[in-house]
Amino acid sequence: MEALGSYPISFGSGRVPTTSDGDESKRRPNRRRAFQAAGDWLRRRSTAAKIGLAVAAAVAAMFVLKHTVTNHNYLFIASETIHAAGLLILAYKLTTHKTCSGLSSKSQELTALFLSVRLIFGSIMEVDVYTFLDSINFITTIWVIYMIRFKLKNTYNKTLDNFRLYYVVVPSMALSLFIFPHVHYNAVVRVLWAFGVYVESFSMLPQLLMMQNAKMIEPFTAHYVFAMGISRFLAFAYWVIQVYETRGRYLLLVGHGYFWFMAAFIAEMIQSFILSDFCYYYAKSVMQGKLRMPV
Repeated sequence: MEALGSYPISFGSGRVPTTSDGDESKRRPNRRRAFQAAGDWLRRRSTAAKIGLAVAAAVAAMFVLKHTVTNHNYLFIASETIHAAGLLILAYKLTTHKTCSGLSSKSQELTALFLSVRLIFGSIMEVDVYTFLDSINFITTIWVIYMIRFKLKNTYNKTLDNFRLYYVVVPSMALSLFIFPHVHYNAVVRVLWAFGVYVESFSMLPQLLMMQNAKMIEPFTAHYVFAMGISRFLAFAYWVIQVYETRGRYLLLVGHGYFWFMAAFIAEMIQSFILSDFCYYYAKSVMQGKLRMPV
């Protein structure tokens, strides 16, 4: 794909250069050329080969996580923490640069929606560390929406942020009425659980579409989207590892019935892979020392 927009990223530390710095600066071009060669090789592969390599990389990452993280609940905690870190990036942008250019209010609204739903049924089922993290992310997301819609509305490009929320909300609600976890709670909790999972799967779609409409990527927005990609992958890895380690018994813990599990699993997979392409080009651009990515 052709890169339509680029921004430089400064990696300077501000200290006095030394001889070792000179040697390091000579090695950097070699590293970048090697990474560029790898990127060129990957671009020449077929779509099927790229998908296979992406799956292999994801499996390898999950294998490493499985054998290095002793308590796999930490994966979900890390996912929520990285989500919070991404929101802090947005907070820095909004408070210091006084602009919300490049940010999709629609994505933030979908995020606030699934977080509010998760807080409702989570509070009914069990209040734990996840509820606390969701509360922090929900409050911060509401603040981001306020900044975009009111405080910095003059810098918000509503024309480019033209995704219709009902494209996600209506199908998610309809699906949640028929496919939901059969847990020991009332029907409202079951439907809310499913609805939150489905909405979360596509919550970043308006942001990606807005960047495509703008034909450019604002640096802080790119950092935020990358953080969300890592967050979603860790949550997906948690699911996969739990299913593997319990030899499928985890399916019963999240609700009886293969239809619900398959729907939830596919939803988790969608929200990981919907950002995987962006994360690849982001990492490649950072390795090259500049933010130049296809949109």
